[in-house]
Amino acid sequence: MKFFIDTANLEQIKEAQELGVLDGVTTNPSLMAKEGITGAENITAHYKAICDIVDGDVSAEVISTDFEGMVREGEALAALHPQIVVKIPMIRDGVKALKYFSDQGIKTNCTLVFSAGQALLAAKAGATYVSPFIGRLDDISTDGLQLIEEIRLIYDNYDFETEILAASVRHTMHVLECAKIGADVITGPLSSITGLLNHPLTDIGLEKFLADYRKGNG
Repeated sequence: MKFFIDTANLEQIKEAQELGVLDGVTTNPSLMAKEGITGAENITAHYKAICDIVDGDVSAEVISTDFEGMVREGEALAALHPQIVVKIPMIRDGVKALKYFSDQGIKTNCTLVFSAGQALLAAKAGATYVSPFIGRLDDISTDGLQLIEEIRLIYDNYDFETEILAASVRHTMHVLECAKIGADVITGPLSSITGLLNHPLTDIGLEKFLADYRKGNG
């Protein structure tokens, strides 16, 4: 399973990259705004800076909601760097744009997916990734992980090449459950990845080893 980090914070991206397990980055306008990145030129420069840090795919989101606008923005984003994946919303014109970019050989990430039917349409249109938002479904008392299971079953039934990118991952249990189900990718905050490091028995065991070493070696 691939680990993506969902942020526009360069320091967090660097930390995840240095850990040696980072496969890519996802961003959106909200994450850019959170880092104070505004204006087309600054946003473009920030995407390039992210690509300079990581080795894998970097999802960059369009803000247009019409087909022509998404195509125009998406082509400009894809031209920035070979690692850029054009992030397209799951709406009618978005599906058209997914098909257009697929035919052009441009990678896409279909975002804001909340049903298996939407994921099926995205795969039919040739999306590279589909992003079901499991945390947001959990927020409204719906099982986000069940959606991952449904999409996995459908994609396996028909050998779709679209990768399931579990988005809105909130914590380590989301990561582990997605791994069990068979999600291709997870994207979440840095804490959802680094949290996998933690176990009290590891800390206790290490402290005992070090204490024993100090006793014998001064």
